[in-house]
Amino acid sequence: MIKTTAEELLQQYAKGRRDFSGADLTGTILARADLARANLTRADLTGADLTDANLAGAILIGANLSWTDLIGAILARANLARAILIGANLARANLSRADLTGANLTGVDLTGADLTEADLSGAILTEAVLTRADLTGAKL
Repeated sequence: MIKTTAEELLQQYAKGRRDFSGADLTGTILARADLARANLTRADLTGADLTDANLAGAILIGANLSWTDLIGAILARANLARAILIGANLARANLSRADLTGANLTGVDLTGADLTEADLSGAILTEAVLTRADLTGAKL
């Protein structure tokens, strides 16, 4: 994994780069960042701050988002298959039509999250908080 700073990532994204697969972004602050359609496959975002970030359509297959702050983040149509989200805060996040197949959501806070038509097949939801979450049409 290549350690990447938030500044480097945002500069490269602004130049049109979208492939950041395998990047080490542990602890980075990317609050309110626009990373729509970014490829973050197998990236390590442990402990990152992605509050209100736009990750619509992003590819996060197998990414580690443990203890990541994703409050209010837009993850609509994002691919989070087999992602690790242990202890992540996804309160009020938009996960509509997101692919969460096989994701580990142990201890995740999904309070008020939009999971409309999300695919949660095989996802681990042990101790997940789903208070006021919208699961309309979700596949469980």
